[in-house]
Order: sequence, then C-alpha cells, then structure tokens
Amino acid sequence: MEKGLREEKRGEEFEQYRGLLFSIAYRMTGSASDAEDLVQETFLRYQTSATPEIASLKAYLSTIITRLALDYLKSARVTREQYVGVWLPEPVRTAGEGALALTGLEQREEISLAFLRLLETLSPPERAVFLLHEVFDYPFKEIGDILEKSPANCRQIFHRARQALQNSPARFAPEPQRQRQLLSGFLAASQAGDLATLTGLLAQDVVSWSDGGGKVQANLKPVLGPQAVARFWNFWLYTEARKGPPLVFTLEEINGSPAVLFWDKGRLAVVICLRMSETAIEEIFAILNPEKLAFLEKQVAVSKERGSTGA
Repeated sequence: MEKGLREEKRGEEFEQYRGLLFSIAYRMTGSASDAEDLVQETFLRYQTSATPEIASLKAYLSTIITRLALDYLKSARVTREQYVGVWLPEPVRTAGEGALALTGLEQREEISLAFLRLLETLSPPERAVFLLHEVFDYPFKEIGDILEKSPANCRQIFHRARQALQNSPARFAPEPQRQRQLLSGFLAASQAGDLATLTGLLAQDVVSWSDGGGKVQANLKPVLGPQAVARFWNFWLYTEARKGPPLVFTLEEINGSPAVLFWDKGRLAVVICLRMSETAIEEIFAILNPEKLAFLEKQVAVSKERGSTGA
C-alpha cells in the first residue's frame, strides 16, 4: 500500500517536469521519438530510485535525462555516419493541441530544423552545456553537477560552443508574418510552375536538403544555387505531383516556423520547412523518411481528435 502511494506521488511529481525533460532530450538528440523513450526511461529510473530525499527534483531529473541523452549521442554517432543521404532532425509541431510548448523568440529560434542540424557540429558535452545554459538557463554550478565537471570547465565549454554558433544565420529568423509570406510565395510559384518568380524568392547561396533515409526516394546530396533549387521544386510540385492524384497539403507551425505538410491518402508523406532571411529563402528542408514523420503525424492526429470532440 505504502509503495503504491509512493509511486503515485512520484508519478504526479514527475508530470510537472515532463515537458521540460522532453524539450531537453529533443534538442539534444534531434529525435522526437527517441526523446520520448528517454523521458520514459527517466521516469522509470526515478520510480525505482532508492534515494529517500531529493533536494531539487528538477535538478535530479535533468541530470538523468541529460546523461541518458549523452549516452544516446555516443551510440548514435555511428548510425548517423552510416545514414543513407542527408540526416535531418525529426520535425515537431509547436503550435496547437499536442504541440511542444515554446516560450519566447529565443526558444523558437533554437528549435528550428536549421539550428538543430547545426548543433550536430558540436561535441555531445558542448551541446549539453550550451543548451542547458543558453536555452534552459541552468547556472554553470548546476550544469557542472549534471555533467560531473567543474563550473569553470563548463563555462569554457559554453564559450567554445557559443563561439562556434554565434555567427550562424540559423539562429535568427524574420518575423512570423514575413515567414508566412515567403512560404506562401514559394508554394504558389512552385505549384503554378512559375520558375522565374520561384527563382526570385531564393537567396544566391540557397541550399535544398532532402531526408529520405533510404526508406523513400530522395536526393542523397543537397541541391545548390537558385536556378537548380527552383528547377528541382518546380519539377516536384508542378510536374511530378500531377502524375497521380493531387497531394493534399496543410500549413502548420513546425519547429517554431510556418511549414507545409503534404498528405498522400491520409498519410503524412512530406514536410517542407524553410529557413528565411527578411528578403529570401536561404535553406529548404524536406523530410520524407516515414520514420521521422511518425511523431508529427501523431501530434496532428491528437489535435484533430481533440478538435472533433471539443476538448
């Protein structure tokens, strides 16, 4: 009886931090499905812990999830080196029912697909220190306890990581209204086969990335330059899409920015996200790997279900 009450109490306490723990794990791993697994493992370790008193539950749980994420990154390195084609993070819904909650402009910029992909250039400890301090505002003393490093060492690691990332345009995005305008223009020009207008929306150094993971047909290498990128998307959205039944598309906020979701017979087939400046589209991210779309499809399904029931 006492054990059951203890587990119930711990379960209620854990739920207060579930969102935070998922946010840490997702930014660390770039994988929503694996972040869910890490959160569940954190819960199990907390439930079975024999620690009688915990001074700070937030710090205790953050320590578990961060160390699990570091172990994950060590094992994932080989897998990602062998990944077929371009590796992109899993997209997540960040507005509406079932979405990953964001607070403030900084969190929106630091969950973008472009920025998560950029984090892959950091070592796992650099990634952990940077995210915990920059995004989640943990002091270096607490980060040192989590990583079993001195605060001074953590401070050095943070400055090294920030130096590597601070000049990246992936961290800075235009206002949402401007993003929606560029996305709408991109979609309209591609569907209309208006190659000139489409090319005009693209930056001179634009890059288009496609992630099929060897599961579906996708470009194994990035497409570079406005002319090549415009021709590619004009072909896919104007020519290829007209060979069979038309794809249904919806607009969602994905990873803090407007995005297009394409559906094929009720199944999520492609997600297209853009990184934009005030004047042009800098990068295009197309995720086609069905394994990477499963979490987002589940988020959308939850939203539809709640909307239909009025919950």
